[in-house]
Amino acid sequence: MDDDPLSFAATEPYADALPRLQPAALAGLPDAVARPLYNRTELRAGIVHLGLGSFARAFLGVVNETAIHAGGEPHFGIVGVSLRSPAVRDALAPQQGLYTVARRDADATGTPRSRLQVIGNLIGQLVAPEDPKAVLEAIAARATRIVSLTVTEKGYAHDPASGRLREDHPDIAHDLQTGGQASDAPRSVIGFIVHGLALRRARRLPPVTLLSLDNLPHNGRTLQSLVIAFARRVDPALAEWIERQCTFPSSMVDRIVPATTEADRAQVAAALGYRDAWPVIAEPYLDWVVEDRFAAGRPDWHLAGARCVSDASAWEQLKLRAVNGSHSALAYLGAMAGWRTVDEAVAQPEMRAFVHAMLTAEVRSTLPPLPSLDFERYVRGLLERFANPALAHRLQQIAMDGSQKLPQRLLATIEQRLAGGESIARLALAVAAWMHYLRGIDEWGRPYPIDDPLAEALAAARSAAEGEATLRERVGAFTHFAPVFGDLAGHATLVDALTKALASLQGVGVRTTLAHWARSD
Repeated sequence: MDDDPLSFAATEPYADALPRLQPAALAGLPDAVARPLYNRTELRAGIVHLGLGSFARAFLGVVNETAIHAGGEPHFGIVGVSLRSPAVRDALAPQQGLYTVARRDADATGTPRSRLQVIGNLIGQLVAPEDPKAVLEAIAARATRIVSLTVTEKGYAHDPASGRLREDHPDIAHDLQTGGQASDAPRSVIGFIVHGLALRRARRLPPVTLLSLDNLPHNGRTLQSLVIAFARRVDPALAEWIERQCTFPSSMVDRIVPATTEADRAQVAAALGYRDAWPVIAEPYLDWVVEDRFAAGRPDWHLAGARCVSDASAWEQLKLRAVNGSHSALAYLGAMAGWRTVDEAVAQPEMRAFVHAMLTAEVRSTLPPLPSLDFERYVRGLLERFANPALAHRLQQIAMDGSQKLPQRLLATIEQRLAGGESIARLALAVAAWMHYLRGIDEWGRPYPIDDPLAEALAAARSAAEGEATLRERVGAFTHFAPVFGDLAGHATLVDALTKALASLQGVGVRTTLAHWARSD
């Protein structure tokens, strides 16, 4: 399915005049475009996926497509559920669920190129707020074997520092109501899962696998603890059934998927000769390590390169701390310096040297043993991925939801380093960059919004800290923002390191600070 890459040239906005991508169009696509070679009418919905965003379609949809092609898995078609907006459904329903994945990189000369694949295993799209009962029925359907999730960190309605279910979260509070309509019309991801499983149990149907594909530590166990905590409030017997019968494998997922732009739509349309209302863009690299604990079977995802293991925790930690941690560092430092995309930021020698030093000097020692991993080679490969000029991955996209990301991406690593009496200078600079970023204006005076579910609370915490006399006291006060810093609140060594880093960022700027922090502690 990897034919010659297609042209990546910019196009004029004539895409709207092209016919819409449809099943009848598949036979007429250019030869270089991979497409479904199976009979889509034979597919049955065995997977309900919550969170029908770009990542799900560029990752799970692609891996599942390979399994269907190679192994004939007609009972593992996907029903996707949008939890907030109908936009994806409205784009894909007229295409009967077909969409294009554009895998982008550059050739040896640095010229961007793209390989296209039309994915066919998304056979249904639901919008939870429009028809919550349909979502519950999909989870409770006899054919459903897996309920998977890509809802981002904030979708779990939990405290990111402690991992506990936030019963004060408005959606969770609504879904825990008794005597009302909450069980028929949940709002939260956890509420949909538990009430859907309650229907399965009431109908004496087999259990299912609940599979998180989000960037959370021990994401399967985290999901299980939240589901069980919610279910105990609803019905202790249901909680016991879920805990005994359903499985929650943890997994590590790794693929860079930037947001789709209008230019992307136009480029894909020009290459296809058909208009795809919502293609997705991805890097060629894809890695998936998943625990092989499935209550009702799974597709042959290993045929697409997935590694099915007994314990994914070491790979999870590698992804969170190396890939996601350095991604966040790049985002906050780069955005403050005025750089726009990941490849622009990592092209700066100071930034590249800093990220390399942070990973090799501080992150590496906190990772569990992975005998097959050459870490230095892994870091070089990661920096090459970040340098991909064809993705144009916006730093502001990565900077979103920092309060939900920092505890597992950076602060857990810092906590482990502190426990061992080791330096945290570079990791602290990454956290200080987030604090600096929260002021909402870059070094060139250009404002930007803070896109975070705790934006108001963070602004209040910053405002309260500003009342302190010294920078160190202001930093110390801010570290008492419990949802992010948790048990690290007021830790003297952390406060010292953050103060030093923040003073440098405020005094001499990002570029000079990076040059110094890359060289020494």
